[in-house]
Amino acid sequence: MKTKNTACPKLFIGIDIHKTSWSIRMATDLFQGKRMTMPSDPENLKRYVEKFYPDHEIQCAYEAGCCGYSAHRAFESFGWQSIVFNPSDIARTGKSQFQKTDGIDADLICRELRDNRLVSITVPDVEREHLRCLFRRRNDLVKDIRQIKSQIKGQLLFMGIRIPQEHDNSYWSHSFRKWIESLSLENETAKSAIRSRLLQFEFLDKSVREVSNELRKYCRTHYKKDYTLLRSIPGIGGIVACGILSELGDLRRFGNFKQLAAYVGLMPALHQSGDNTRSSGINPRGNSIMRSYFVEAAWQALRFDPVMQKYYRTHAGRDSKSILIKVARKLLSRVHSVIKTETPYQIGVIA
Repeated sequence: MKTKNTACPKLFIGIDIHKTSWSIRMATDLFQGKRMTMPSDPENLKRYVEKFYPDHEIQCAYEAGCCGYSAHRAFESFGWQSIVFNPSDIARTGKSQFQKTDGIDADLICRELRDNRLVSITVPDVEREHLRCLFRRRNDLVKDIRQIKSQIKGQLLFMGIRIPQEHDNSYWSHSFRKWIESLSLENETAKSAIRSRLLQFEFLDKSVREVSNELRKYCRTHYKKDYTLLRSIPGIGGIVACGILSELGDLRRFGNFKQLAAYVGLMPALHQSGDNTRSSGINPRGNSIMRSYFVEAAWQALRFDPVMQKYYRTHAGRDSKSILIKVARKLLSRVHSVIKTETPYQIGVIA
């Protein structure tokens, strides 16, 4: 009786992706393959694999980074299994910690992939990825506005011009802008310097408003249900809701709240040795953008929600920063609960 070999050979491809070239290490389930460099085009890699490794089951992996997910989507369209992983998930030996090249990185990725030790991050769909791009564009504009404000105030200070007490705060009213424009300076060059910075500020301020309106409009239209649920929670404004929808995606994909808290970065970093256990603050690994948004939203929640106020007072007397992190974590728990149950939040109800 003749037997038929039904085992499918496997090919593992570790890729260190860059803008113009890829460093690649290949290995099969039986033998170590070769290392190569090729142009950054998925079609080139596909042609090579089809020529030298026909009828193989393909698994490939690369680090999440500046090149995004276009290669991942191309690999999946080929019928390959593709993994995009967090760069910090790669286990490095003592030697590789002191020697880093593109080829060594590709070797490490291929080794981890072959040993089944890589876990893929959640790759957003194209629509949500583009929404995330718009949300991050707004963050960049806000940073630029903060910078230009500091530059204008710094230049006034350098010139010895005192800002009136009613305007000396973080809020820039129209009357404060008019006061800056009406300054009587000795030389025309100083006026031109201030005027140029003001024009830049006005452009950035207008851009932020336009992008913010576009974000809210898009989320109200395409994610109306979840957007409305999120807006029912005190402290979650329109921009924070847009950030949750773009950065965190569909919260229903998280199996429990601890997974969501770890993803955002509101989990404590613990160190245990024997009977001694200590916390060294929050875990730095997480979505730093949304972590900062939840901390800011926690202040607003304390203003309007009596349950949050009571929770805050029960921790009074401790470090104010750690208490605020606890409030932000509790706010994140409410967000998760509201989305999972699809029930709007009611102020005053303990959650």
